[in-house]
Amino acid sequence: MTEVVLGVDLGTTATKVVATRLDGRVVATAEQGYLLETGEHGEAVQDPQAVLAAATKALAECVEKVDGEVRALSFSSAMHTLLALDGHGEPLTPALSWADHRAADVAKRLRADEELALELHAATGAPVHPSFPLAKLAWFAEHEPELCARAVKWAGLKDYVLSRFTGRLVTEHSNASGTGMLNMRRLDWHEPALAIAGVHPDQLPTLVAPTKALSLVDGVAGLPSGLPVIAGGGDGPLANLGVGAVRPGMAALSLGTSGALRVVRDQPGVDERGRVFCYALADGLWVLGGSVSNGGVVAQWASEVFGVPVADLLAEAEAEPPGAAGLLALPYLLGERAPWWDPDPRAVLVGLRREHGRAVITRAMVEGVGQQLALVLDAVRDAGAAVHEIRATGGAFRGPLWTSVIAAAFGQELSFVDGNEGSGVGAALLGWRALGELPSLDAAADLVTPVGTVAPEEIDSRRMARNRPALERIYEALRELDS
Repeated sequence: MTEVVLGVDLGTTATKVVATRLDGRVVATAEQGYLLETGEHGEAVQDPQAVLAAATKALAECVEKVDGEVRALSFSSAMHTLLALDGHGEPLTPALSWADHRAADVAKRLRADEELALELHAATGAPVHPSFPLAKLAWFAEHEPELCARAVKWAGLKDYVLSRFTGRLVTEHSNASGTGMLNMRRLDWHEPALAIAGVHPDQLPTLVAPTKALSLVDGVAGLPSGLPVIAGGGDGPLANLGVGAVRPGMAALSLGTSGALRVVRDQPGVDERGRVFCYALADGLWVLGGSVSNGGVVAQWASEVFGVPVADLLAEAEAEPPGAAGLLALPYLLGERAPWWDPDPRAVLVGLRREHGRAVITRAMVEGVGQQLALVLDAVRDAGAAVHEIRATGGAFRGPLWTSVIAAAFGQELSFVDGNEGSGVGAALLGWRALGELPSLDAAADLVTPVGTVAPEEIDSRRMARNRPALERIYEALRELDS
């Protein structure tokens, strides 16, 4: 009989459930979507009850497809979510997603004290940025004091869903390390951060290890009560596990609308300049890296501006010689996270001439994304982490332009991994580890075999490396203009 762990990945716009065997093979999947509601003041929220309903339905659908025994559930979720709960554990607010930027002014004020911002970052592993619950809570304290007075608990979206499935409100070290309020060396709440956020430890969920096993309550998706429910972790750290990038020197690169680069190591810590994050995985492992807000979105933007389908426009851009005819781009259409953690910058084209058409501009924007990810890679290395293998996933890599540009920007071969269930598979493998069936997390590296590699063009790599310091200086100059 097939035995599986169900990895439940609570994403920003959908929950996906993957039934995964001990060898990492996915035998069934199910998915249920929901809205991310946005507003003109930076709102980007989810309905927690709609997410709970979608997770329950997706679970039931996946269970029906499994011809075998479900050994456990294990959870992954988008990081940096936040909602208020009343004394009965019911939501008082929508769930603010990572994309909710109402706290931008709060984060900007905190970052104005550079010493304070770096101290918080060094202690918690999380940059001061409106994406993170630290800034969101400080915003609520400033703008919604009556709501804060009624809030008995503040939690992440996964914490809420788990509380409905298990009857316990907990958060694991992985998602907690993405709040900006967890001391990453003590694995406990960081009092100076809580003071800024305006909350007490007893207003937050109980901290547990990612491998902590809870028990399923009656009546969930037709599953037996008492079934182990593994607390799980954040989607970023678990994506590393899902693609097997869990040994020192192995990085996971994901590139869709946005992008991220993360490498696993066995100790917490960030770089001195505060350019990278550090989040807990499990079993004493940590992921070091950075997320960029602008990935494939730059091609979507160019498609809308020029009125050409994305695939056609990328094909035109691919036909242009590398270097985009001297046009350089800072692709900050959506502000930027790593390595700047700055919601304010705007996209810039440097060196624009009349003869530059849509293909050159599109190529410049794609190369700008490559350069931004390379800056993240540089920061990861500056933080003391070696990177000798990069495992890449994501829809953007279906096209040759993105593949060749990113490889050239990194100056390093990319290995490609099949599938897009990385976080869900990572959650399931964490579940197998919690059950004692997987001997160690680094065993996951042997379960995933890359399906292909792409090497960089040396000439293109040298050119991009020469240009990168100039792009950093342009960003700094623009900050001075904004001030």
